[in-house]
Amino acid sequence: MTVSHDHSKGLLVAALGGMALTVDIPLIRLADGAPWTILMLRSGTTLLAGLIVWAVWRWWTPSAPKLIPGRSGLAVATLYGLGSIAFITAVFNTTTANLVFILAFNTMFAALLSWLFLGERPRPATFATMAAMIVGVGIIVGGSIGSGHLFGDVLAATSAFCVASAITISRRSGKDMGFPALIGVVLPFLVAVYMVWNTGFQVNAPWWILFNGGVVIPISFFCLATAPKYISGPEVAMFYLLETVLAPVWVWLVFNEVPSRDTLIGGAILIVALIAHSLWQLHRGRQRRAALAVRHPA
Repeated sequence: MTVSHDHSKGLLVAALGGMALTVDIPLIRLADGAPWTILMLRSGTTLLAGLIVWAVWRWWTPSAPKLIPGRSGLAVATLYGLGSIAFITAVFNTTTANLVFILAFNTMFAALLSWLFLGERPRPATFATMAAMIVGVGIIVGGSIGSGHLFGDVLAATSAFCVASAITISRRSGKDMGFPALIGVVLPFLVAVYMVWNTGFQVNAPWWILFNGGVVIPISFFCLATAPKYISGPEVAMFYLLETVLAPVWVWLVFNEVPSRDTLIGGAILIVALIAHSLWQLHRGRQRRAALAVRHPA
C-alpha cells in the first residue's frame, strides 16, 4: 500500500509540474525582450521565490528539505542551471514547435541514463521508441538546416540532456531535490546579469516574465524535481510531454506561429511513439504493483 501511495503521489506531483511548464514559453514570448534580460528576470525571480519558500518552510518546521542536499544536490542544481541557459537561448534561436518536440527527447535520455547509472535496463519496446524518436528528431533537425534554426535545435537537445541527467541523479540519491532545482538558477542569473550589464536592459512587458519566474517556474521545477523520489526517471520525464503537446498550441493561439511541415511530421512521430511507450509503461507499472499487492497483502 505504501509503494502504491508513493507512486500515485509522484504521478500527481509530476503532473502538476508538467502542466505549469506548458505556459513557460508563451510567457517568455509575451514578455517581448532580449534573451539575456529575459533570463536575468526569470532566473532572479525564481531564485528569490525559492529562497522565500525555503525560509518560511524552515521557520515552520525543522524537518523541511535541505536547500542543497550534499554533492548530489549541487550536481542537480548545476545541471538545472546549465539547462536553463540552453533553454532560454534556444527559445530565441528556433521555433517553439522545434524546441518542445526536441525537449521531449529527455524521456529517452532519462531511460538511457537510468540504464547506464542505475542498472534499469530498457526493454525492447523502449529501444523501439528510441529508434522512432531518433527518426522524428532527425526530420525536425534536417528541416532546420539552412533555415537558421539548427543552433537553437542543438541547444534544445542540450537542455533536454541536462534535465534528464538531473532527474537520474535525483532518482539515484533518493533525496528531495525540489530546492536544488530552484537554487540552480543562480548560475544563469549571474551569467545573465553580466551580459545585461554589457548589452543593456531590454524588455517591453516585464510583468509576464516576473509572473513566470516568481510563480510558474518555482511550481514546475519544484514538482518535477521532487517527483523522482517517488517514481522512476523515465516516468518523470514523460510529464515533460505535456509541454510538448500544449506549448505549441498556446503559441499558435497567441502568436499564430504555424509549425513547418517537417516539424509537424517529426513531431507527430515523436508524440505517437512517446504516447504509445507511456501507455505501455504505465500498464506494466500497474501489473507490477498488482503482483506486489498479491505477494505482500496489507
